[in-house]
Formats: sequence, C-alpha cells, structure tokens
Amino acid sequence: MKANIGINEQHAQLAAKRMNQILADEYVLYTKVRNCHWNIEGSNFMEMHKFYEDMYNAIDEKIDEIAERVRMLGHYAEGRLKDFLSLTNLLEEEYSNNQKQQLENLLSDHETLIRNLRNDVNTFTNEYKDLGNAEFLTALMELHEKYAWFIRSYLK
Repeated sequence: MKANIGINEQHAQLAAKRMNQILADEYVLYTKVRNCHWNIEGSNFMEMHKFYEDMYNAIDEKIDEIAERVRMLGHYAEGRLKDFLSLTNLLEEEYSNNQKQQLENLLSDHETLIRNLRNDVNTFTNEYKDLGNAEFLTALMELHEKYAWFIRSYLK
C-alpha cells in the first residue's frame, strides 16, 4: 500500500533515494570505525577502544533509524554491501593501525557527512517538503558534529 503522508510520490522517491545514499555512508563509516576499534594499538588502547566502540554504537543506532525512515516513505531500504559501496560518498583508505591516521580519516568522513547533511536538510525542507526527515537529518548532522569535535580534540 502506498504511503499517504503528505509528500507527493516524486518527492518521496527522491527523498528515499537520498536517504539510501545516507544509509550507505553511515554503514561504510560504521565499518571503518569497527575496523579502528578492532585494530587500535598504543599506550591509550583502552581509551581509544572504548571511544571507537561508543562511536560505532551511535552510528549503528542511526543506521537502523535511517532504513526505517526509507520504509516510512513507502520505499525499500538498501541492505547489500555492494549497494552501499556503489552509493557511498566516502572513500576506503588503506588500512592503518596508526592512531593519528585513523583519527584523521574518520574526521574527514564525519566532516564530509556533515557538509552533505547540511545541504540535505535544506533540500528535504524546501524541495521535498519532508520536514520529518529534515528534522531527523539535522539530529544526524549534530551527532557527526559531536564526533568530529571529539576527534579534533584528540588530534590537537
């Protein structure tokens, strides 16, 4: 049954497509943070291990919410790894267990998502007339702003 939620079908389709791209970005970032968590080494191992765990848990929660928001629009959420890799805006770097390099890579990813989400909030509000998802994306952007700030603090 089609969703009758006050968003025309064309806008719902465009919104769902963009939400699936955001889902892919989040899933790729989640995987990168897990990799850092599993492979971190150094004198502050426990602190960083816990920091990465907190970060990937927060992202994991959002992944599920994004997929559910796509479904609320009446569309299917992407869920295959090959689809995530084809949709993501993030790059996979060569693996490193160097803490500074890990943090710099994650900071770049968070800041990429922040810039994209900032544009998305305007698009969802003004073009798609989808205020629910615009509000959701604002909160998602704020989560990435928080982690970007944390990472910048580590890198000082």
